[in-house]
Amino acid sequence: MNSTQENHAHLEAINEENVYKLSHPHPNLLKLYIIYALTSLVFFPFVILPMYFRYHTLRYRFDAEGISIAYGIFWRRESYVTYSRIQDIHVTRNIFERWLGLGTVAIQTASGSANSEESISGMMEFELIRNFLYSRMRGVHSQTKTQQMVTNSVQSSEEELKLLLSIRDELHATRITIERKNNA
Repeated sequence: MNSTQENHAHLEAINEENVYKLSHPHPNLLKLYIIYALTSLVFFPFVILPMYFRYHTLRYRFDAEGISIAYGIFWRRESYVTYSRIQDIHVTRNIFERWLGLGTVAIQTASGSANSEESISGMMEFELIRNFLYSRMRGVHSQTKTQQMVTNSVQSSEEELKLLLSIRDELHATRITIERKNNA
């Protein structure tokens, strides 16, 4: 990889199908939650239970319009963020996450809050997700979609040109008719 590609990783081609397949966090996220709970010492049972249930209920769904994030048993939380609302994307990795190969992709929207609106946690493919989200928030689509858009715009341009030419011809004919009536 050259230095230009390293500086602009978000410009690399992305296989969207790999992102669409992602739906569950990596099993290392449960290990991370156990590490966090162990740091609470005496409160371990009270800390691990919510984390355990969050891990087992956490689901992500990427589609053509946005990201759906859901988790929880008693207090179910579901949210949907459209790509057009995304303002900024951050990847965070603390020492334990780096050790386990995980990362968190924090997504900020136009809500005005200083904190991230949503986050995608426990994924080993955090760079792929970041690049995918960055390309989607900038309006970049897959190569085939781009070609379809260009083809559609060319077809539209040809139809619009024909319509404009017919309007021009009608106006020209109307002007000639009016000039003949005024001269007669």
